[in-house]
Amino acid sequence: MNNMNEVAQKVAESLLQIKAIKLQPKKPFTWASGWKSPIYCDNRVALSHPPIRTYIRQKLAELIQEEFGSVEMISGVATAGIPQGVLVAQDLGLPFTYVRSNSKDHGRENQIEGEIVSGQRAVVVEDLISTGKSSLKAVQALREADCNVVGLVSIFTYGFAEAEKNFTEAKCRHLSLCSYDNLIEVAAKHNYILNSDIEVLEQWRANPSEWSPK
Repeated sequence: MNNMNEVAQKVAESLLQIKAIKLQPKKPFTWASGWKSPIYCDNRVALSHPPIRTYIRQKLAELIQEEFGSVEMISGVATAGIPQGVLVAQDLGLPFTYVRSNSKDHGRENQIEGEIVSGQRAVVVEDLISTGKSSLKAVQALREADCNVVGLVSIFTYGFAEAEKNFTEAKCRHLSLCSYDNLIEVAAKHNYILNSDIEVLEQWRANPSEWSPK
């Protein structure tokens, strides 16, 4: 999209405003992975705010149309990518599926829920990208089901070097409405953080698995 920077700034400001993204350089969070982090992102909060939810849906749909052309199916990554994916699929009038992290251990033992047509051009919708591993696991499952996955879109990306490497190796194009760099810029501009916090936030992003608060 030509106005991508404007979109990124609006998304960042919205997510900060509703506390979907919290920045605490002096009191870091602990992720499920065990990483210490000065940032916590839960974009599901946006679902409770109709104007923000609508804006995100519209911009994800526009991004898909403009960057991937003719698409025949939208697929969400369980669980946070499911509601966003449904909204986007509805907006585009397309079929929707979603991908579990693993196959069910009962019933039909599906990993992919919904109807798949061989060769379908599909775009995967994700909530956020950290290392990209869970997102790419969904992409791989769809490819193994004979879907033509042309790319993945998300609301937010941390922009980790590891994620870039993983997506490149998987030959999967990915685009996000908002990045970590956009977020820090907007957070500083609107006084969500101090200028002295920026260096800490940049140090964390450079080496998140080894970072620890001072």
